[in-house]
Amino acid sequence: MKRRFVTLDVFTDAALAGNPLAIVEEAEGLDTAQMQAIAREFNLSETVFLLPPRRPDHEAQLRIFTPAGEIPFAGHPTIGTAIHLATTRHGPGFEGRLVLGEKAGPVPVRVWSESGRMRAELTAPVLPEQGTVVPTRSDCAAALGLEEDDLGRLVPQLWRGGPGFLFSELASLDALARARPIQPTFDALMSRVGELGAYVFTAGEDCDFQARMFAPAENMPEDPATGSATAILAGPLVAQGRVGEGETVFRLRQGVEMGRPSDLVLRIEVEGGQLRAAHVAGCAVPVMRGEIDLPGL
Repeated sequence: MKRRFVTLDVFTDAALAGNPLAIVEEAEGLDTAQMQAIAREFNLSETVFLLPPRRPDHEAQLRIFTPAGEIPFAGHPTIGTAIHLATTRHGPGFEGRLVLGEKAGPVPVRVWSESGRMRAELTAPVLPEQGTVVPTRSDCAAALGLEEDDLGRLVPQLWRGGPGFLFSELASLDALARARPIQPTFDALMSRVGELGAYVFTAGEDCDFQARMFAPAENMPEDPATGSATAILAGPLVAQGRVGEGETVFRLRQGVEMGRPSDLVLRIEVEGGQLRAAHVAGCAVPVMRGEIDLPGL
């Protein structure tokens, strides 16, 4: 059986920017090993395998793979898949709400058209939780090829919300541009703290925050746009008292240093000083389509 696939660029309104995503549209009958092999073949940060929904109120069930393994939730696969399904199943003018089943749980996604482009906003299925390990500023700086003075006011922290990341605020865009994984120091730190990758951010010039994410052990030396980490960023921002009551919207940019600029919107809901919901929004544009035609698939 031939398997149809499409690719989209996510968190951008222009092709060949943002974060590329592959979607295998007919994944029934594929086992985990076959899905992993196909994800390695695409060699993108994530590949989605579409399966029939497990509940009548869900649009589809998703399995999400990096080249290194399966993950329970990810932002750009959710946004890209929601826009793809809304467009192909419901028409390019569709506006409404879809629910995608993922290993982390049901993910509600609102889809709409704006200025001729499809946009989607997900609600994170898991609220961020802070990790118990506290890495030192000096260890984080050394792992990123920086000096301690290059780090900003947020103490380096571990947060999880499905996947987990080490969050480090940097003091300037110059420090952000210079940041890079220094081996073997970086992998040793990631192994010690037990997280997927390192998310670094600072105040942006034409956005609230500019960010980068490094996860070389996951075959992602750098990720152009990390929706899950963007959602989890709500955790440390609220914990540090940097988000007030009600609704706050932040605009983020990622992937600039890679030549794949990506634009993400983080909407945070706070009630009684507690994080109630984190939402991430962005665009996606189709790029390629084709067939996987391999014996045994």
